[in-house]
Amino acid sequence: MKIPIKAIIFDLDGTLVSSSLNFTIIKQAIGCPAEQDILTYVASLSASQRQAANDTILAHEMHDAQSATALHGAHKLLQFLQQLQIPTAIVTRNCRQAAAVKVNQCRLPISQIVTREDGLPKPNPQSLLSISRRWNINPHHIAYVGDYLYDVQAANNAGMQSILLTFGTDKPYQAQADFQFDNLRHLHATFALSQRESQ
Repeated sequence: MKIPIKAIIFDLDGTLVSSSLNFTIIKQAIGCPAEQDILTYVASLSASQRQAANDTILAHEMHDAQSATALHGAHKLLQFLQQLQIPTAIVTRNCRQAAAVKVNQCRLPISQIVTREDGLPKPNPQSLLSISRRWNINPHHIAYVGDYLYDVQAANNAGMQSILLTFGTDKPYQAQADFQFDNLRHLHATFALSQRESQ
């Protein structure tokens, strides 16, 4: 790791838990152009249109939440971080209701959860920086772990260490991340090694 990591923030879907959300289908259902960010599009709608779009998105998210499972290695990594007393949090573009279902259902030991209702969505760094201030930890000493471009951009915009999970698939934006790992087990092993070497 570039700088000693004192805290870790995680994305949720595709990072700690499984997700089967199909954004192509959701975008079609609300009339969002395929190339446009879905939350940016919803924010541009009139109040009544925005409510209808949000209701549609919520229905998809809640259906997805019911079948979510913790990704392999998630529990062991989080338990390891707890043992080291390293603070953890989740910042997700999910709605609060779906995120709560996923965290509880998958028994993730993380109490600080920031959703799209709590601040500007990624790649805006607002939510990441609010947690940094709450912890009173310099952003440079915090890592943000995610599986998508917005996660890498949000971490970089916040001045945090960006960690991208690739799950064995090359991604066109992976060079923008400070670190790349195949999965949570790989991240766990590398982080454990760095902790031993720093002692």
